[in-house]
Amino acid sequence: MSSTVPSLDKLIEQFEKLPGIGRKSAQRMAFYVLSQPFEKAEQFANAVVTAHKNIRRCSVCCNLSETEICPVCSDVMRDNSTICIVESPRDVMSFERVGEYRGLYHVMHGLISPLDNIGPDAICIKELVARLDSGNVKEAILATGATTEGEATAIYIANKILKPRGIKVSRLSYGIPIGSNLEYADEMTLLRALKDRNEF
Repeated sequence: MSSTVPSLDKLIEQFEKLPGIGRKSAQRMAFYVLSQPFEKAEQFANAVVTAHKNIRRCSVCCNLSETEICPVCSDVMRDNSTICIVESPRDVMSFERVGEYRGLYHVMHGLISPLDNIGPDAICIKELVARLDSGNVKEAILATGATTEGEATAIYIANKILKPRGIKVSRLSYGIPIGSNLEYADEMTLLRALKDRNEF
């Protein structure tokens, strides 16, 4: 049901497009934004626009970055012989919160899902292959979620990309619940899963 204020309706519609946001939550967000001083609303809008303008994919690992090469890839103290392969930039943030992993990452930006017509070409496989062909990587940690799509992606990458190149393949040990995403895991669960990873 629309209000009699077209600008408010448009704002609610935009919030409703966010993942996991229904009509009532979108209305609450819209009214909250409107209740703020103009300067705060402007800061919020500017943050969205600035992020969209400045953030790109790292040319090495495909993580989000404001520079050509992200801070993790350009950190000479990181172990460049190990890469942790994850679904999304949110997963990198989860691992970095733990603070124990000192290798590099590769962000797939999705998972293989035949039911949704998402094949290997739709995710960052060719960028991964280019990295592996440089010859530095000795171990790859498959850290996709314990979902059907996460498992399918891990199996594809292990069998078609990593093992034929003689790269050691390990999989996170799952104290992480089956069917859940890494972004919802607490630090201790992630740390244990990382330390107890198994050869794949």
